[in-house]
Amino acid sequence: MITYLKAQATAILGSAVDFLVTILLSKLFHYNFVVASLGGNICGAITQFIFGRSWAFHAENGKVSLQIMKYILVWAGNLLLSAGGVYFFTYYMKIVGIVSKIITSVILGLTYNYFMQKKFVFAK
Repeated sequence: MITYLKAQATAILGSAVDFLVTILLSKLFHYNFVVASLGGNICGAITQFIFGRSWAFHAENGKVSLQIMKYILVWAGNLLLSAGGVYFFTYYMKIVGIVSKIITSVILGLTYNYFMQKKFVFAK
């Protein structure tokens, strides 16, 4: 349970970075919200990998290049699911962009991301 809570804390940190970048890109630089969401997702993923590897999963002994490759695969799946979720909630459900991003992020963070990182990326 401690690992799960730590992983969720790193997800929250990664999400905070993700949202900050998304908001800056969409509101300050006027990027399309889906494109801004992609940029935020990239920055959040880097943050989450760094803290997940060292703090949540204590996987410093694993080969970092292999972990990065696995993380990129998982992140690519997350990216597709995230973009699809944001698109679905924003354009089909008519939910405001940032709210659709929150809904999508929570769903993916509690399910897909945690299990894929624990069982695949940082598996011991």
